[in-house]
Amino acid sequence: MQTEPTPKDESKDEFFERLAKLSEEMMAKHGKDFSMGALVLAARWIAENRVGQLKTN
Repeated sequence: MQTEPTPKDESKDEFFERLAKLSEEMMAKHGKDFSMGALVLAARWIAENRVGQLKTN
């Protein structure tokens, strides 16, 4: 039995697609290690509630 995706499901799918494209771009320009490291670092910032706290010059 298949159900229709909810708006929340569709939104999550869109984010996964964007994340996949960004990952592919990072790998193409800087390699697999950089891409994985950046994603792990982003996950760490989310876990530590540090998202949005970076200061830019």
